Amino acid sequence: MEVIILPDSKAASRLAAGMIADLIRKKSNCVLGLATGSTPLGIYRELVSMHNMEGLDFSEVTSFNLDEYVGLSPEHHASYHRFMQENLFNHINMPKDHVHIPDGLATDIPSYCQSYEEAIYQAGGIDLQLLGIGTDGHLGFNEPTSSLTSRTRIKTLDRQTILDNQRFFQPGESVPSHVITMGIGTILDAKTCLLIAFGESKAEAVAGMVEGPVAAILPASALQLHQKAIIILDEAAASKLAKREYYQWVYDHKPDWQKVGQS
Repeated sequence: MEVIILPDSKAASRLAAGMIADLIRKKSNCVLGLATGSTPLGIYRELVSMHNMEGLDFSEVTSFNLDEYVGLSPEHHASYHRFMQENLFNHINMPKDHVHIPDGLATDIPSYCQSYEEAIYQAGGIDLQLLGIGTDGHLGFNEPTSSLTSRTRIKTLDRQTILDNQRFFQPGESVPSHVITMGIGTILDAKTCLLIAFGESKAEAVAGMVEGPVAAILPASALQLHQKAIIILDEAAASKLAKREYYQWVYDHKPDWQKVGQS
């Protein structure tokens, strides 16, 4: 696990976007796993800017999103379909048939989840999976006690997750209690996992993920088992790491050929 600590979310987002862009330039038909929520917004803005200003080409890229609320149509203002369209896909040249987001209106959810797994397999697997972390350590919508070998499935949300996500819904509107999410096992199959976290509210979960035991009670700790997990943090999110000075020293002394996405 590589831990990178940067001064603020803008610098962290720029670095993460640079890593994704570097992959696209090296492998034009790469497969990206994408995330939603407030954390990746800066990354998507950077990628859109690279597309518009530098010609970053998404025409051969395929994407799979982590999750979607059960019961929300793609047009719903809080659906992850709409989030991705408004914040990324409407502004780049990725073909519509290359975009995969779980269907919150699927009638046979178990069969649909199996087909989502199969689609990832048929695409050649995910080259880079973008991730955030919940305040309780959830990954995707894999809540605490989720199996560390789980696959795409329906999950019931924890009360804290519902409270955290209420800000994305209108006053008086209920957050759905169920979601379709990639499993921990699905996420760990990605060739690279790139997790970003900002703010003091994430600091405790980040410390448990990086330095605590691997345990289902903190699903993101499963990234300790991944052969290439990159964790990019701002100062606040890194504030409870016991070995933060070591992580900073390692990053500052990387050989030039390892410094991907920093241009």
